[in-house]
Amino acid sequence: MSETTSFVSVSDLRRPGVRWARRIVNVVLFLILVVVALGPLLWLAKSAVTPAQDTLRKPMEIWPHGPDWSILTHAWSDLQLRRYLVNTVVIAAGSWAVQMLVATTAGYALSVLRPAYGRILYGAVLATMFVPTVVLLVPLYLTVLKLPLIHASLVNTYWGAFLPAGASAFNVALMKRFFDNLPREILEAARVDGAGPVRLFTAIVLPMSRPVLGVVSVFAVLAAWKDFIWPLIVLPDPAKQPISVRLPSLAPVTSIDTFLAALLISTALPIAFFLVFQRFFLRSEGLDGAVKG
Repeated sequence: MSETTSFVSVSDLRRPGVRWARRIVNVVLFLILVVVALGPLLWLAKSAVTPAQDTLRKPMEIWPHGPDWSILTHAWSDLQLRRYLVNTVVIAAGSWAVQMLVATTAGYALSVLRPAYGRILYGAVLATMFVPTVVLLVPLYLTVLKLPLIHASLVNTYWGAFLPAGASAFNVALMKRFFDNLPREILEAARVDGAGPVRLFTAIVLPMSRPVLGVVSVFAVLAAWKDFIWPLIVLPDPAKQPISVRLPSLAPVTSIDTFLAALLISTALPIAFFLVFQRFFLRSEGLDGAVKG
């Protein structure tokens, strides 16, 4: 017989007054969480279509003189958001592709192929997670400034913006842990049928790993979308910078209503992307195998 621990005993819960008090407390806590979590986003959505004077005079009032939807149009055209959003999408797509390639192949090699000294390599990969990102900025910049062997520069190119994202120890560890829990019987049966390492990876392992691939994809895209320091360093040309870099630069010379509208537009795509793939987090499909063991 299972026992549950609670601040309120079972006998007290049978009393109507205690039940109603508990319900009221739950509702109040839920509303507080909603206000704290969604309050800033809702205020941004309201202010993005509110004239600047109304926002400055009555920031908490809902449209004192009605919403002005033309502010969104002005923000899109005047700030050239289309160009910066395209830059952001290119960088996010490249970052996603590089991270998926490195994470899946490295996790597959460490988990399924299991090379000699694999544990040492895996330990070295995990050790990089404890190095602060700021410490790596200077050596990373010197590397992309003059690539070893080929002596080419990736500064002020999209390649320089998203290629370093492939060195994600977290994604490699997540993939390896998931691959560790794949049914070994299926992998051995594929080997008996003559599947080589490449075919085993593309035809067996990847199709069975769709949940964790979705989780890593969301992590990769959102991280690239909100990244600020590295694109600022490696992309000095404003025409190639993503929206996360350009908006802070445009803030001093932009009216508050136009700037808030630009912020709303810049956050709409990642929010929509997360809502589409939220089932991977809410159901924990991709993380079950990664944290088991």
